[in-house]
Amino acid sequence: MEIWINPACSKCRSAISLLDAEGADYTVRRYLEDVPSADEIKAVLERLGLEPWDITRTQEAAAKELGLKEWARDETSRDRWITALAEHPKLIQRPIITADDGTALVARTDEAVQEALSRSES
Repeated sequence: MEIWINPACSKCRSAISLLDAEGADYTVRRYLEDVPSADEIKAVLERLGLEPWDITRTQEAAAKELGLKEWARDETSRDRWITALAEHPKLIQRPIITADDGTALVARTDEAVQEALSRSES
């Protein structure tokens, strides 16, 4: 399993602590330094079963500068959103855990981290 984190994020630190407490085998990706490509974002979205606007942090300064709240949320705008996430990774909701069963979760709660753990144990 892999977890995308921003070390400055308390939810990310909490998820890592829980993974460590459970003795989980995982890889950390500091996605602000190791920025995911548009293709990687598309793959994670597919695993999440979400659209790019569902994992976008719209309160970030970059989101406000881009005017994301006014962007259409439809199939024709999907690539525009994905490009924005790839160019401004700080906009990506965190942490994201990709489980070993091929799924992924936005792991902002202990329950979501536990669900990722159970998916990876299956």
